[in-house]
Amino acid sequence: MIDPILNRLLKQPLCALAKQMIKRGVTADAVTFVGFIVGMLAVPAIIFEQYILALILILLNRLGDGLDGAIARETSPTDAGGFLDITLDFIFYSAIVFAFVCVAPAQNAIAGSFLMLSFMGTGGSFLAFAIMASKHGIDSPNYPQKSLHYMGGLAEGFETILVLCLFCLLPTHFVLIASVFAVICWITAIIRIWVGYNTLLATKTP
Repeated sequence: MIDPILNRLLKQPLCALAKQMIKRGVTADAVTFVGFIVGMLAVPAIIFEQYILALILILLNRLGDGLDGAIARETSPTDAGGFLDITLDFIFYSAIVFAFVCVAPAQNAIAGSFLMLSFMGTGGSFLAFAIMASKHGIDSPNYPQKSLHYMGGLAEGFETILVLCLFCLLPTHFVLIASVFAVICWITAIIRIWVGYNTLLATKTP
């Protein structure tokens, strides 16, 4: 929901940093992969209850996620890069939730599982519509810089990262935060399914 505004605010500083990295021969795919590895290091940090370290690693991962796109736009975006980026993002999101389940399985398992199930709803509807949107040439006006169609909703990238950060800052409230966000994700998934279905229903098969 906040992503379009955030993208506009961060566009110039990320572009400036991207240009400096391009001069040093850094590629977008390399940043995507390194950012993923850094983010995944938050999993053992959480399991060992090093929550501030995990928070820093999560934020570094998100910096890399913004930077790889900026580098790609300054050079030449590829479908392969877009595929790698979105795939690793979904793995990262669920991995952080999984780590909190590992910390306190008796308390966190049901809420964490419910949240990861909701991620399947938001991610599945998002990716399925992106495939169909590409087939029918449906534009994404709020995210013209993305390599695939971005279907908005209440729970997007910014909201997800905010929740992951709240987990690290308030680990004892994981169940409440995860449960509330899972409901928000399901609302997003239901809206995406409804809008996506009706949009495609009204679109002629090419």
